[in-house]
Amino acid sequence: MHEIVTLQFGQQSNYIGTHYWNTQESYFTYGGQEESPVDHDISFRPGIAPDGSDTFTPRTLIYDLKGGFGSLRKINALYEVPDDPAAGSLCLTSPAQVRPNSHPNRPQIPPSPYQQHLDAGLSPPALTPQTVRYWSDYARIYHHPRSLIQLPDLALGDRLLPFENWDLGTELFESLDREHDLLDRDLRPFVEECDQLQGFQVFAGADDAWGGFAARWVERMGDEYGRKSEQQLQKLVNIAKSIHELSTQASVYVPVSSKPVSAPGYLSMDETSRWHTSGLQAAAIESMTLPSRLRTAGGQRGTLQDMEAAFNSDGNRRIAKFEFSVADEGALKEALDSRVPQMNDSRRKVRIMDAHNGGDEPPQLADFDMDLSASDFPKMTQRKLGKKTHVFGGAETSRGRWRTEGEVDADRGAVRNRFDEGPKIHRYHTSLLFPVLDSFPGIFKVGDTAGSGSLAVRSALSTSTSVADRIRNIEQVVRRLVSLDEREALCNGLQSICEEYEEGWDSESEEEDD
Repeated sequence: MHEIVTLQFGQQSNYIGTHYWNTQESYFTYGGQEESPVDHDISFRPGIAPDGSDTFTPRTLIYDLKGGFGSLRKINALYEVPDDPAAGSLCLTSPAQVRPNSHPNRPQIPPSPYQQHLDAGLSPPALTPQTVRYWSDYARIYHHPRSLIQLPDLALGDRLLPFENWDLGTELFESLDREHDLLDRDLRPFVEECDQLQGFQVFAGADDAWGGFAARWVERMGDEYGRKSEQQLQKLVNIAKSIHELSTQASVYVPVSSKPVSAPGYLSMDETSRWHTSGLQAAAIESMTLPSRLRTAGGQRGTLQDMEAAFNSDGNRRIAKFEFSVADEGALKEALDSRVPQMNDSRRKVRIMDAHNGGDEPPQLADFDMDLSASDFPKMTQRKLGKKTHVFGGAETSRGRWRTEGEVDADRGAVRNRFDEGPKIHRYHTSLLFPVLDSFPGIFKVGDTAGSGSLAVRSALSTSTSVADRIRNIEQVVRRLVSLDEREALCNGLQSICEEYEEGWDSESEEEDD
């Protein structure tokens, strides 16, 4: 859904907000009209009025002083006050009606002619600066009662205690927050309605006490809802430290993300479910390492050391990129038999590799649907124009009919072209498909794999300059996050790792980066 919750603080901000919400209301379409390009559910919350009718009100909090709401009633025609004022439900039910600007010594403010015409269902008169006394005078929509929040003991235009000093705003917020926990009382009910909150937008004055009030509000939101961003940054620091330490201790270090950098159409996965994400990771890992567990008669057996030798021949490039594809075996067979390079639902071309020993072209890794390298890395920057990705080596495992039997036979062992140029590619093949058990989540929508069945899988580990690109990006981010005493060792270590993926090759002789 990617909802947005809006907060408005003070007169000028509420004037802006009124224009903003009137504009959003104008995008609504009704029966027989062409669907609006604006998704109303992002900014408006659905509800049910006491009479059972559907309602749409803005996802917003509107703060103002006494008298600042003009003639706007807190309880409008859509809602009534609850019998229990402390009730947490956003649907209110009780006959009493109050106004945000109600005050024992302040007369009720009559609606503007514009509002009177709207209430009567008539075309409203033209507005002028003289007829607009308050921002509510030209409001065209209803707000939920919980959206309208009047600050206590402070009135608009009060000469004895004008709401002008910035520090007064911060003091008022801190006082109210201690008493009520404003985040929990005012904001949380709106946030908890959201399926996937996109973020907050804040309209706030900056030249009076509203600036101080808004500053404390945003600070509190950062403490509560900014934790996710802080946790994400902490994850990047943890990843950087793991890369630095594990890649120097293990003979091979393979970052495996819980979600691919880009997902193909046939992957249907709930990223919040560990059952789903671990299923994706397990299918890739189990398939990649399968050659190390094969009998020689059941396929091409290859030890873990054999695989490592393919992409880490010099022993210094220990971090490998992990890629993965899934297909229906029946569709692969049909594609190979008819020589139509098409893969089931993914509509991806099946790349038939010319890997015969007599080939003149250097061997290449296949194209893959999913990159399982850590997606928590910062977005990769584009390599310089003309700069190409160099592959040092790779190991590829295929389960099923990704290639013909003749091509499989020609691919046994390490493949190079006849001039012994290009990367060394170890290819392993088995007819044993990946079994989809009843304990496995239905995340791959290819063929008949509902509940049980088998899948053709292709996976690969490789070392290339793209690994250095990813590590360099994360190094640039964590440099600003780690303390000074650990920055030098960590960042220098990451830079040294990158250098191993960049030296000693001709960038013009390899394939362009995707």
